[in-house]
Amino acid sequence: MSDINCIKHLRNEKGLSIDAIAKALNINWRTAKKYADENELPSSIIKPRKGMMYQEKWGLMVSDWLFEDAREKKKLRRNNLQIFNELKTYGFTGSYRTVCNFIEEWEVQNDQTVPDKGSERLEHPSGEAQVDFGVMEAVEDGKTRDIRLLIMSFPYSNGAFYEPMPSENQECFLEGLKKLFKKAGGVPRKIRIDNLTPAVKKTRSKTEEAQLTDEFMRFQQFYGFDTQVCNVRSGNEKGNVEKKVGYIRYNFFSVPPVITGLDDLSGQLLTFSIEDQYRKHYSKEQEIYQLWEEEKNSLKKLPDSDYPVRKEQLIKVNPYNEIKLDNTVLHIPKGKNYVQLFLISTWNEFKVVTPDGEIVAEGPRPYMNKRRLIPWKQIFQSWVLKPRVVEYSRYRRYLPGRIKDYLDIPSNHVRKQRLEIILALLSRYQLEEISEDFYKLVETDSVLEEDHPYDVNWNEYDQLGHQGGSE
Repeated sequence: MSDINCIKHLRNEKGLSIDAIAKALNINWRTAKKYADENELPSSIIKPRKGMMYQEKWGLMVSDWLFEDAREKKKLRRNNLQIFNELKTYGFTGSYRTVCNFIEEWEVQNDQTVPDKGSERLEHPSGEAQVDFGVMEAVEDGKTRDIRLLIMSFPYSNGAFYEPMPSENQECFLEGLKKLFKKAGGVPRKIRIDNLTPAVKKTRSKTEEAQLTDEFMRFQQFYGFDTQVCNVRSGNEKGNVEKKVGYIRYNFFSVPPVITGLDDLSGQLLTFSIEDQYRKHYSKEQEIYQLWEEEKNSLKKLPDSDYPVRKEQLIKVNPYNEIKLDNTVLHIPKGKNYVQLFLISTWNEFKVVTPDGEIVAEGPRPYMNKRRLIPWKQIFQSWVLKPRVVEYSRYRRYLPGRIKDYLDIPSNHVRKQRLEIILALLSRYQLEEISEDFYKLVETDSVLEEDHPYDVNWNEYDQLGHQGGSE
């Protein structure tokens, strides 16, 4: 187009002749004449079909025959050669290959059995949910804890509820669903899941549907919902809940929250779910809470009784009175003295009982106490280099109270000295140990600090605490 504009500019604005334009641009005279004096109209990229099968009657004849034959049994249909020979009786002068090409194209366009390769925008009926796990982090007792977050989203309203669990085993999965039903105030009519091991014992194949585990089927029948299992490696089939995993990670767990336990975190997440509904749906011109109020009417009523989620199994105790649970060896006192023992596991506890119901051992499941230490030594090393960072560091909220107060001082010079004191102690103690014996350890290892108006006498501070003068 730039060349054409140049030709027209030379002709209309500069007043050059066709010969002058052709010489100046080194182009053919006819080309210069065409673009200088003729109007260039936009042409359609859609080109009509050409050839005797499209421009004459032969294509319509063959199409009519193919439509007729499509209603007949396979053995009664004419083949390509028969159609070609029949066309010749009507005066057709084209080749056999021309007829074959037309028939092949016609069959592709009219074959209803060929699957559509395009994606279909799904409609999400009210009352249907999608469920999946996501791995998050929280801080409990000054240590990092992995959270298996069970998420149930409702694509119709785009509402979602979240339940933190310690593991992804069957007991946690079913207990988590129970708690999510209660948060939602009802049971979804249909739940779409991927091939979760607690629910699916055999994935879908080309010839068979997915097979659910017996325990999950009992749970499903008790609550009365239907289950739809996604194809293998097809996370897009539950795209709404997949997006919720990222949404809650970036909007709630971007900085690991401080919790006192899973129940505390569950309450925080319920508050988040309710507050999050006061925003507009991504495509509908309504707020989520309005759509959710409508969708709640589609949920099934919760049963009057509660489903008991537990696993019972016969166990063997080794010669050292030990069993293995959650990849952890547990000692069972006098376990070898009993002929038979049963392990009863819920999502958070276990019991070892005799056939008569005598409890031999019980306690929290091993994964309930799994924690990871926060790398305080590396954090304090970076703080020493930049003391002012402590005030707005993401890790400040995880510091024990005494150490947080100790570092909460306006003077960066003094703060750096105190950071160095704690860093020196971290080579011998854990941060929790330093907090427990804070005054003794800090007094022993402290360096002389310059007098400043904001300093605190920590021995006097300790005495106030013992005398009830400070909380």
